[in-house]
Amino acid sequence: MWPNEDLNANSDCVLSTGDPALDKLVNQWISWDKNGATREQIKILVQEGRVEELRRRLGSRMTFGTAGLRAAMGAGFSRVNDLTVIQSTQGMYVYLAKCFPDLSSRGLVVGYDTRAQECSGCTSERLARLTAAVMLCKDIPVYLFSTYVPTPFVPYAVKKIGAAAGVMITASHNRKEDNGYKVYWQNGAQISSPHDKEILRCIEENTEPWSESWNEDLVEDSPLRSDPLEDVCRWYMEELRTVCFQRELNTRCPLKFVHSSFHGVGHSYVQRAFQAFGFPPPIPVPEQMNPDPNFSTVSCPNPEEGESVLELSLRLAEREEAKIVLATDPDADRLAVAEQCDKCGWKVFTGNELAALLGWWMLYNWKEAHPDPEDTERVYMLATTVSSKILQALAQKEGFHFQETLPGFKWIGNKIHELTKTGKEVIFSFEESIGFLCGSMVLDKDGVSAAAVVAEMAAYLHTKNITLNQQLQNIYEIYGFHISRTSYVICNDPPTVKRIFTRLRNFEDEGVYPRKCGGYSIAHVRDVTTGYDSSQPDKRSVLPVTKSSQMVTFTFHNGIVATLRTSGTEPKIKYYTEFCAPPGKRDLFSLEDELKKLASALLEEFLEPEKNNLIRRSV
Repeated sequence: MWPNEDLNANSDCVLSTGDPALDKLVNQWISWDKNGATREQIKILVQEGRVEELRRRLGSRMTFGTAGLRAAMGAGFSRVNDLTVIQSTQGMYVYLAKCFPDLSSRGLVVGYDTRAQECSGCTSERLARLTAAVMLCKDIPVYLFSTYVPTPFVPYAVKKIGAAAGVMITASHNRKEDNGYKVYWQNGAQISSPHDKEILRCIEENTEPWSESWNEDLVEDSPLRSDPLEDVCRWYMEELRTVCFQRELNTRCPLKFVHSSFHGVGHSYVQRAFQAFGFPPPIPVPEQMNPDPNFSTVSCPNPEEGESVLELSLRLAEREEAKIVLATDPDADRLAVAEQCDKCGWKVFTGNELAALLGWWMLYNWKEAHPDPEDTERVYMLATTVSSKILQALAQKEGFHFQETLPGFKWIGNKIHELTKTGKEVIFSFEESIGFLCGSMVLDKDGVSAAAVVAEMAAYLHTKNITLNQQLQNIYEIYGFHISRTSYVICNDPPTVKRIFTRLRNFEDEGVYPRKCGGYSIAHVRDVTTGYDSSQPDKRSVLPVTKSSQMVTFTFHNGIVATLRTSGTEPKIKYYTEFCAPPGKRDLFSLEDELKKLASALLEEFLEPEKNNLIRRSV
């Protein structure tokens, strides 16, 4: 039985708000939703006369952002719940059936994290089971994991099994109220255009649940359902050794590591990854090693927020005399790293700093295995355009190729697929928000493999009496200091966001972007929302146009690059600044001071937090 299920659910009297168009949506919801908890939420809103809240919940649908469909859990077509997941999967089935004549033999992979919301009876596991039920009722094989898994296991399974697509039920590092529906194509990369738009169209054309779509019993009863957990775990851990370069050294490593799984899925998988690399298991943070959908020991479940949310990990590391802390986010696709410094506490590495280290490490080991310089010609590293340009500096000096993509790992995953088809080898990719991919065994960011690779890199450097932070400084000495500042403001009002970016596009006059910020003159402007780039001869952006999100980049005459963009997963405007200094320029204090001043001016002059009622980052 469904949460609070009323056996007479569909015999409710017609509910009225006084608005005929809204009444139609309300009664549609009541007649279609078999989850008593979410049905009751809509009834209560009607009874309380909360018309605007009903319009917000019922008047729009979720759209695909940088990580699939993502929204708050609860009742309504604009939220994640049983009904909207059924509708999404019905649309998926219709589209997949058009694209794959062999869908009935290839099937779908389905995974889930550990999120849950008691008041709506909504859990990731049940949403995954409903996803499976929709496909099974159409006689499509489903590879449904029997327990929670890291997000990268789904795209990995899609490729290994040869499935048509994959779905992961997760909201990654979002607040506890959220959940999501992440879709992967047959190549193991997240879907991009035109698949996302076509799936949405198919969802809108198939909103009424099919008679068997609610039949969760199919997950137990159908012979077309199988559990890929054991096979995928074994394959993954075996293939992980392709990015393990010093296993013998690892077995003798005296370093201790602490790992936090941030109340999510990562604990047992990171333990097994360490074993695959020859390490003893990392020391788990006991308060955070088991799933907890309330994320009760952290202010937010995102390890990217730094020392304040890593408090339990750092204190445990000090007690255990462990020098390095590794923290995977709740779905284990991201990785934060901190290192104890001799006299100044802990160094929490930014995503850009970790990328510099991992990029160096992957290149070092590639060259050890491929001494012929000509081999480097087919090597690539990738990064999103808002991430550090440090890999570009490595590429220019070392002779490999570097390419940028739009923000979001779906662009990186599809680019890797495109390059490998032509015989190229992508050995490292990243996005600044602590998303890393070492090698290309998965076409998405992977915190599990990255944790083991960072541990091995630290173990190797320890034999040279070098810390991670010292090696980072060595990299900057050789390739030039790349200093970045990244932050965000929260804006819960979409019209305000639109007004802010419209003002930037008409700053000096109509159609004229800003020429200065904080007294610093702007050399070039790139606006991928409109497709404009002043640095190009034809004034057209090389990166694809993305009209559905806002992103403007300013290149300053002093070498600083600054980008403002809307998040694809949260109600945030993010801002990124980086100073790319040439090798030999060592006046770190003046570089950081100049970057700090410009970042502050960018916030105050371009975003105007007080005027626009923006919430500044508090952590």
